[in-house]
Amino acid sequence: MKAFHIQTHNRTEFPDITTEVAAIVAESGIQEGIVTVFIPHTTAGVTINENADPDVRHDMIYEINKIVPFEDGYHHFEGNSAAHIKASLFGSSVQIIIHRGRLQLGRWQGIYFCEFDGPRQRSVWVQTHGD
Repeated sequence: MKAFHIQTHNRTEFPDITTEVAAIVAESGIQEGIVTVFIPHTTAGVTINENADPDVRHDMIYEINKIVPFEDGYHHFEGNSAAHIKASLFGSSVQIIIHRGRLQLGRWQGIYFCEFDGPRQRSVWVQTHGD
């Protein structure tokens, strides 16, 4: 397993981590297999979505904040229940096929770390499987 860290700067943001994951895959030497990207946090997640137009990230953040507002009568004493709910909705891991040593993402796809309780220093764990 390999890990890397990112520093988020906003309460909610989706930094693109595709380059970091692709570098770990290249370093592994695996030509055929899968890579798992796992987020070891309860108030953050990961998703794969369009990376061609930054407005997509903006729109996703805008809508998730409407669906799960920061304040809504939650009982959790830390005051970050919305972040926990959002992390559960997005999920803590994704898997991507590796073919000929490269991530098999669609033409417009990228891998995004999903910060819901920032700013924070965060970890991303990456495990490659294959040969």
